[in-house]
Amino acid sequence: MNRKSSSLPVNVCLCLLGLSLWGPGRETATAQPATPAPSVPSQSPSDVTAPDPAATERARLRADLERLEAQLTMLKQRLSAIEEKPTSGAEPPPADPASALAPDAPTPSVAQAAEDASAQELVTGTGPLSGYMDFHFNKRKGEDGVLDFHRFVLLFTHSFSDRIRFVSELELEHAFVEGLEEAGELELEQAYLDFLLTPKFNVRAGMLLAPVGIINERHEPPSFYGVERPFVDTVIIPSTWFDVGAGVHGDLGRGFSYRAYLMAPLDATKFTAEEGIRDGRQKGSEANVRDVALTGRLEYRARPGLVLGTSFWHGNTGFETPRIESRVGLVEFDGRYSQGRLDLRGEFAQVFIDGAGEINDVVARTTGVSPNIARQLRGFYVEGGYRLFPSTWSHDFAAFARYENFDTQFRMPAGYQPLGEFDRTAWVTGFTYYPDPDVAVKFDYVFLQNRSDIIRAPNSFNLGLGWWF
Repeated sequence: MNRKSSSLPVNVCLCLLGLSLWGPGRETATAQPATPAPSVPSQSPSDVTAPDPAATERARLRADLERLEAQLTMLKQRLSAIEEKPTSGAEPPPADPASALAPDAPTPSVAQAAEDASAQELVTGTGPLSGYMDFHFNKRKGEDGVLDFHRFVLLFTHSFSDRIRFVSELELEHAFVEGLEEAGELELEQAYLDFLLTPKFNVRAGMLLAPVGIINERHEPPSFYGVERPFVDTVIIPSTWFDVGAGVHGDLGRGFSYRAYLMAPLDATKFTAEEGIRDGRQKGSEANVRDVALTGRLEYRARPGLVLGTSFWHGNTGFETPRIESRVGLVEFDGRYSQGRLDLRGEFAQVFIDGAGEINDVVARTTGVSPNIARQLRGFYVEGGYRLFPSTWSHDFAAFARYENFDTQFRMPAGYQPLGEFDRTAWVTGFTYYPDPDVAVKFDYVFLQNRSDIIRAPNSFNLGLGWWF
């Protein structure tokens, strides 16, 4: 067969293919004359029964977007809490559980209400019941050792709805209560309702933790290094500091969150030279509120692993001495940073007592002994810790060191002299072993010094076991 005859079938196929492509569509466009489209009678809105598919799809996408944004807000808050962990692979539950939920206040959707219920379970760890406990062995130099079940704490939470929550914390100290503080204490440290309105603005009322410093709102044993809480957070800032009050809290966006409360004031007649304003807390027991105190905190968490905060307290304290103008002001700054296995934190706090000299005079005339309280108290500490085991392990081991300086007679009123025994410094160094992220076995040694030539501050050896659930 020659080349011409062999190409014939190919040419025929190409012609047929061209006709099939050209035929119907081209005929419609050229062979048939154009006819006007039939007129469609106009319809009133009431005649339209089928929904617009595009509008339906847009509505569905908007709903999905709102749901995803709410989920993202919740996950960002959880991530910030995890990145803040100072000691172990799991974040202990905050002493103020609802504060972790405030930035995730619900939107008016059913889906978000379910997500918030899940968030509540994540925050409290075990649902409506959680808690923490610790017991210590303390041995001061020159004294007998003491074994003490220091704290047994239960936290109860309940959600009335996606917008109303109840949080409470009941603490038993030193194992039993006999009516005297030395024999133990039973304290209601938290019992409040949260009204969650928007992420930026929520209302809280009841027994509240003062939002001052690092430890006061977050003092579970696995959340800090050392057997005992830092001296600055005990003597200068009287943790655990709680009282009746009401206020607002929320997430301002861009990493900023806030809390601001009106609370019962301190009682200046209970201040002491050794522990400053600590004994002035009314603790919500028939608290005198002739004047109320204002307290608040602002936090910044935009950068992973970094938390910066500042707190204040201001209120009149002379309700037991009405002829004396007495006020207490407190300012505090703190920072925490975690990078890999390294944990750093620091805190500075200063207390100002107006009318300190007059208070000393009144108490001396009433009791026969002057409390010798100062007009200014000051304290600060810096701390570094390093977790030694790989982060993939289920248990961990950390070493830490902390330097503290705290002086409850930093500045005295006219006519009063400071005592060197109340100007103190401490080096605290030790280890913490975590057989489980929720359990901390602690050891530390405290090198404590003061400026007194007569009353020396004793060093101490401490062991502790603490856990949360």
